[in-house]
Amino acid sequence: MKLVRYGEPGRERPALLDAAGVLRDLSGIVPDIAGAALLPEGLAAIRAADPASLPKVEGSPRIGACIGGVGKFICVGLNYSDHAAESGMAIPDEPVLFMKPPNCIVGPYDNVEIPRGSQKTDWEVELGIVIGKTAKYVSVENAYDHVAGYCVINDVSERHFQLERGGQWDKGKGCDTFGPIGPWLVTTDEITDPHVLDMWLEVDGKRYQNGSTRTMIFNVPFIVSYISKFMSLQPGDIISTGTPPGVGLGQKPPVYLTAGQTMRLSIAGLGEQQQTTVAAA
Repeated sequence: MKLVRYGEPGRERPALLDAAGVLRDLSGIVPDIAGAALLPEGLAAIRAADPASLPKVEGSPRIGACIGGVGKFICVGLNYSDHAAESGMAIPDEPVLFMKPPNCIVGPYDNVEIPRGSQKTDWEVELGIVIGKTAKYVSVENAYDHVAGYCVINDVSERHFQLERGGQWDKGKGCDTFGPIGPWLVTTDEITDPHVLDMWLEVDGKRYQNGSTRTMIFNVPFIVSYISKFMSLQPGDIISTGTPPGVGLGQKPPVYLTAGQTMRLSIAGLGEQQQTTVAAA
């Protein structure tokens, strides 16, 4: 299934995308694509509904982030060997973890703000894992049982804030609008293997990232199991799993975003995003 949230920010409604590409409202089945709706029984209730019997969403509403009420937005850094090389950093022995605050989350077509004082705002197309069942000390073998599905994430980053302002990476990762998510949550039954997905990102029509999840260092079940040893994961938590090479930091010379540009990005089977960059008010 492809699950969607549509409507104005803070007032999104749940929907699914049917086989014909039509949005069907799910408000009569679940209150939101969040929390209990992502449990196995919640997804089963959605799956049991006949899409043709659900109300059609009229017009062209705004598409919001595909997950609501996110508790934790956890990211894995340097998880692609070729991206680590372009960044001049060693391949990690264990996953590098950092957090993005949930308030950075926006829809897949919403504007991305260039923060005040920004010198090096950058892009990163990433595979997102959406947790569907509480995970605490889970094994690698059982990790998939705790995954509801996958989505596209643009892990927007300000490299000057991240790497040159002292302290942790979070300063350059959590600015408002730095977490476009969606357009869809694609449930695991539609993605046979999340480690063979092509992914790309363009800025103003120029393709900078053109990679694949095949080059991930730590795979999906390992990541879920690993993180669950340090913190419990709840339904609706999101894990962003790292980016392939081609980020602005890795260009020679580096290239960074300015206001008035357009980013387009996609992962095979998970849909496409597009954002315009604007100066922060």
